[in-house]
Amino acid sequence: AKLKSFTAKIIQLLKEWTETFPYDFQDEKSMKELKEIAHRITQCDEENGTVKKIISQMTQNLLMALSTRSQYQEIREKFRQPVTDKGTILKTKPQSTQKDILSVCCDPLILAQQLTYIELERVSNIYPEDLMQIVSHMDSLDNHKCRGDVTKTYNLEAYDNWFNCLSMLVATEICRVVKKKQRTRMVEFFIDVARECFNIGNFNSMMAII
Repeated sequence: AKLKSFTAKIIQLLKEWTETFPYDFQDEKSMKELKEIAHRITQCDEENGTVKKIISQMTQNLLMALSTRSQYQEIREKFRQPVTDKGTILKTKPQSTQKDILSVCCDPLILAQQLTYIELERVSNIYPEDLMQIVSHMDSLDNHKCRGDVTKTYNLEAYDNWFNCLSMLVATEICRVVKKKQRTRMVEFFIDVARECFNIGNFNSMMAII
C-alpha cells in the first residue's frame, strides 16, 4: 500500500515536471534517467498495467512537446538570417509596385485582429521555463544580463523582436509617404488600429504602435 502511494506521487511529480519544463529532458542523459525511473515505477504495477499506460502517455506527450518546440525554433531561425538592405530593394522596385499598408488592408479592426493572431501565436510558445532561464541566469539585480542558454530563451527573444518589428513597420509606413495629407491619414489609421487593439485586449500591439 505504501509503495502504491509512493508510486502515485512520483508519477504526479514526473507529469508536472515534463509538462511544465520539457526542455529539462532535451538531452539524452536526462531522457535516459527519466526512462529508467519510469521502468522502475511500471514494475510496481505489473498486474493491471495502469501505471504503464500513464507513463507511456506522459513520455509521448513529452516527445511531442519537444518536437513541436524544435520545429518552431527552426522556423524562427529562418527569420533570424540576415537579409539584404530593404532600402535598396525599395529603390530598385518601380513606384507602382510599392504597396502601402492601406492598399493591403484598409480596415483597422481587421488589421488589429491579424496582429492579435500573431501575438497569440508567439505568446503560446512562451513557457514557464523560458522565464525561469532568465531569472536563474542573471548576473545581478543591477545589470540584468542574461547569460543562459540562448535556445532556452529564444521564444522570449522572438516575442521581443516581434514588438520591435511592429514598431518599425508603423514608423516606416508613416515616413515613406511623401505628401502631408496622406501621412496624416496614415497616422490616423494606425491610431484607429491601436484603439481596436485596445478594445480586443491586445495591449502589446497597441504599445508597439504607440
